[in-house]
Amino acid sequence: MKQRGPKIRQCALSKEEKEAKHLIRFVLSPNNEIVPDIDAKAEGRGVWISLSQLAVKEGAKKNIFSKSLSCQVKLPKDLAQEVRLRLEQRLLGALGLARKAGQLIIGGAKVRSAIEKGNVIALISASDGALDGRKKILNMANSRLNEKSYLHIDILHSDQLDLALGRENVIHGALIAGAAGEAAVNRGKRLIRYINN
Repeated sequence: MKQRGPKIRQCALSKEEKEAKHLIRFVLSPNNEIVPDIDAKAEGRGVWISLSQLAVKEGAKKNIFSKSLSCQVKLPKDLAQEVRLRLEQRLLGALGLARKAGQLIIGGAKVRSAIEKGNVIALISASDGALDGRKKILNMANSRLNEKSYLHIDILHSDQLDLALGRENVIHGALIAGAAGEAAVNRGKRLIRYINN
């Protein structure tokens, strides 16, 4: 059976064709408001924009959504921030599933042990955790693991992690190989790309 290639879509802002994973889809709600379709599964026509805060802000400023859909649309007050919140929610949900699957380790000592074993695919550091503790774990990971073999997610606050994982004071975590762990890594990559581009 012939394998399908990646889905290619055009960014409505730049007109550049990209893999769908490097774009974000927006759809029109019943009350004519533009909403992010994070998983690109909603019914109806969509508008694709590069996975970037700046691109979403620029698209809103240039009225790209109305032009692409050929109708007047309402935009949320801060569409770029709404996208970020939804991407964060998806990542936190994926981390919760990875924990249930036994593919998310929490706590400094357990994370160090996982690094020693070499099966870490992502490190998680609460953005408000103590800098020296975060540096120690990162230095250990960089000396034991190939720096390009793992993702470092350091954009979530400890209170977000606490709530998603049902624990208190979550500062350090590590994702290990497995379907749930890899799904969380993919969510993390999308959020990081969105923030940094």
